[in-house]
Amino acid sequence: MDRRQFLRNGLIGAAGVGVLSTVEMTAAYAAEPGVGPYGSLEGINPDANGIILPEGFTSRVIATSGDLVSNTSHQWHIFPDGAATFPDGDGGWYYVCNSEVFNFMTNFESHGGASSVHFNKDAEVVDAFPILEGSHSNCAGGPTPWGTWLSCEEGFFPPLWGKVWECDPTGQNAAVERDSLGFFAHEAVAVDPVDEKLYLTQDKNNGLLYRFTPDSYPDLSNGLLEAMIVSNNGDVSWGKIDDPTGASTPTEEQLPGAFITDGGEGIWYHNGWIWFATKGNNRIHSVDLRNQKYELIWDGIDDRQPLTGVDNVTVEEGSGDLFVAEDGGNMELVVISPEGEVAPFCRLADLAHEGSEMTGPCFNPNRDRLYFSSQRGPSNKQAIEVVPAYTDGGHYNAGVTYEISGPFRGRVIPPPPTTTAAPT
Repeated sequence: MDRRQFLRNGLIGAAGVGVLSTVEMTAAYAAEPGVGPYGSLEGINPDANGIILPEGFTSRVIATSGDLVSNTSHQWHIFPDGAATFPDGDGGWYYVCNSEVFNFMTNFESHGGASSVHFNKDAEVVDAFPILEGSHSNCAGGPTPWGTWLSCEEGFFPPLWGKVWECDPTGQNAAVERDSLGFFAHEAVAVDPVDEKLYLTQDKNNGLLYRFTPDSYPDLSNGLLEAMIVSNNGDVSWGKIDDPTGASTPTEEQLPGAFITDGGEGIWYHNGWIWFATKGNNRIHSVDLRNQKYELIWDGIDDRQPLTGVDNVTVEEGSGDLFVAEDGGNMELVVISPEGEVAPFCRLADLAHEGSEMTGPCFNPNRDRLYFSSQRGPSNKQAIEVVPAYTDGGHYNAGVTYEISGPFRGRVIPPPPTTTAAPT
């Protein structure tokens, strides 16, 4: 079963209002629990880093919040969140990661931002540095096809609604505010390079899914902001947001009849589709952008296993596998395959991750390495030691970032070396 057929078995109506008929509920179970492409994790012991992994995979710690990144003088930020990688043009890559420090936890000072770790072609860390400072509440975001990182602020309080920053992964250029993308509790963003549009999630229980059309792609200085409307048969249309600043009326209240996303989380573009998560109802959604059709592919109602606490998402481009990180749940990274199976890929087994969340799954350009963080995972320093202005005493661990390497089925496999016979 290919992904399009698999998705079309999903629910295509009423998912935005949280009430499902018997027929719709049956359809919502199109993605079924299974062993997945990497087999079951049952009976596998955790590795030295406390991670349960499929056979053939290994893990390493890339950075621990509050400590210096190895081989650099850069202190890794607390509460690592959304992330992506970018090729450096020489076989290596930049790994970019947000710091989700909410301003209401720091007396409304800005202690968030984003950092970049530079790997060479041998996956060795050669540098690390900040690429965004003076920001706050940097939750997820998204990479652009032109090689920049969009860092999303999940700001809740007017007039400090969240905004989007466009960042240079190399650190050579200063980050730029992209106010035209709207002021609201931004979570994540995905770019459709074919239709030249951006799609943005909003982390509120009455949030919307937004579409931004730049006046002059890929310049994000100006453009049209809209929100998604879904008919009973799954047809998608879009309505204009008259005031993207939210100054007069919050953006989510400006379009009656818009599709409600109950706690919008990660979003990713792949092959003419977008995939996004909503944590309030444990659902994974998709939109066929070419045909403008909405479909629900996973409904985690009543903490349905094996996927609960849905959060950040990424698609492994070579295989089409959708990886979903859990905020809580079983602290697993779960894969939804094009074949229609839902299965855990890996699990954080150490009790030190209790109260944390898995964040920022993403692959390196060759797709043989996967990165993610445990946002409040075990660290050598408490969050308040790293950011003294941090006032939320309930969160002590500062976070840790991991790399998983192994035989991902969509990895880039170099061609065998060619030999030329010596002339005779």
